[in-house]
Amino acid sequence: MSKQYSAPSVRQLAAAVDSMAGQVSEGRLRQLRMVVGMFDRAVGRDEMPGRASRTAQQLFTWASLRPFWELAAEGQLRHLQKDVGKPLPEWTLRIVRDCLKILAREVLPVGKTVRLPSVANPEPKATVDGRSLDALYRGMVDLAGQGPLERDGTALPYEDRTRLLAIVAVMLDAAPRSGELAAQSLSDLAAGEAAVAVRRQQQKAPPNRVEEIAALAEVGTEAARSVLGGWVERVSEETRQRVLAAVAELQPLPEVEWYPLREGSQVAMRRWLKVRQQLVESLPLEGAKTALWVSLVPSKAGPPGVPLRAQGLRQAYARGITALNWVMAGQYGWEPLPTTMEQIRRSVDVVPMLEPPL
Repeated sequence: MSKQYSAPSVRQLAAAVDSMAGQVSEGRLRQLRMVVGMFDRAVGRDEMPGRASRTAQQLFTWASLRPFWELAAEGQLRHLQKDVGKPLPEWTLRIVRDCLKILAREVLPVGKTVRLPSVANPEPKATVDGRSLDALYRGMVDLAGQGPLERDGTALPYEDRTRLLAIVAVMLDAAPRSGELAAQSLSDLAAGEAAVAVRRQQQKAPPNRVEEIAALAEVGTEAARSVLGGWVERVSEETRQRVLAAVAELQPLPEVEWYPLREGSQVAMRRWLKVRQQLVESLPLEGAKTALWVSLVPSKAGPPGVPLRAQGLRQAYARGITALNWVMAGQYGWEPLPTTMEQIRRSVDVVPMLEPPL
């Protein structure tokens, strides 16, 4: 049972949350109760309308939600007194907004929509310009043939460098996400390492094709994103129907897309395959030997040679690039490389092959 609140509206809201126990996860239930507490601290303040204390429905009028959101964003509704005034981070605001949407469905009459506050989309990290990408590719090819790299005690061992260069080569030529890299196996390489296959599973979801959907529906990108995200209160019924019709008309992306690998990328991949073979030979299970990207050192996941998951790939890339940037710092023509895969992926414009390789 939840604590006793002074305002009738907050007590009603707390009772609604209590009734959801078993219907939502424990984590979500804690988040919903957090928002109830925020309403408790908001109701009665000068910024809130007096009627916000009457019923739970009054909490979801724009006259109540607007000042509530402003107070929440400014950190004025935090539970701990020592933290009051510290602005809420964006990810917390998104949780609060999601909870508001759930709570509104519980306390408002069926069919009644509510205007919810918006959370600004974070600025994506800067991409890499074309000249830097060309320099990156040339640098990767040159590094593949060099000896040990070391500076001031920081070294990039041959195995690390070989895997890193192969990963970067595939990213430059095929622009896969980390999850798509993790899903790759040896069968995703064409004969002679001339091409690589990528399963664009994540791109098949409509929210990731928002620009394509918006163009097809002849609406703005933000309007399409609102419909796909379920924020129908932001758009007209006509816009919603046009977006849904565009989604229905949208042709699904192919399960597998093939991308040609440049000559230098093929060399980097062959070097990695040799290192990889040595790593997986000692593995006891044959099924574990098919992954294209594997670990180099023992970890919680197992011995060297076990498949890398998406998080492991991101971490391996970040560690390798950080070391590489330090080792190569001061060398003529070298510019520090971005330490997140996303920046590289969003910087390249790749075109899949029309037909799978023979």
